[in-house]
Formats: sequence, C-alpha cells, structure tokens
Amino acid sequence: MIVTFVHVWVKPEYIDVFIKASTENHQNSIKEPGNLRFDLVQDANDPSKFVIYEAYESDDAAMAHKETGHYKKWKETVAGWMAQPRLGEKYNILAPTDKSLW
Repeated sequence: MIVTFVHVWVKPEYIDVFIKASTENHQNSIKEPGNLRFDLVQDANDPSKFVIYEAYESDDAAMAHKETGHYKKWKETVAGWMAQPRLGEKYNILAPTDKSLW
C-alpha cells in the first residue's frame, strides 16, 4: 500500500475554483478500485497551499488513477492556476496494514 502527498500552491485568485475542481476529482477518485483514501486539505495558515493525500492498495492502482478521465480533466483544468509546479511525495504505508481499518 502506498500514499502520495501532492503539495499544490495555488494563485490566490484561483483558490475557490481550485477547491471546486479538486473536490470533483476527489468525489470520483474515492470510487476507483484500489483507492483507500483521497483527501483534499488546505493549510490553516496559508489558504493558497493545499495537500492532496492519496492512498492506494498498490502502485498499479495509483498509476491507474492517472489514466482516469477525471484525473486528466483535473490536471488540465488546474494547471494554469498553480503558483508553482505541484510536488508529489510517495510513501509506503506501515500502519494500518489491515484494509478494513481504512
């Protein structure tokens, strides 16, 4: 099982539309086979900074996410709204290992 933290810095004038587009992506992503979590969070001190927390059962499931229509739509839609390129950091899940706890 793997997690990716995607750090996104959004231009201030696009914060509201970024949240809308990213929420739509979230709603579709949580329906994907192999998805354990897909959370969108906003920095409490800097409203232009977001983290997307993606947890998948496998590398294959995470890679399949990038082939979905909703991900491709999100990526294209938000590209011009970013203040700097997004940064993805990949981690291995150590606990919980029991899928029923997700």
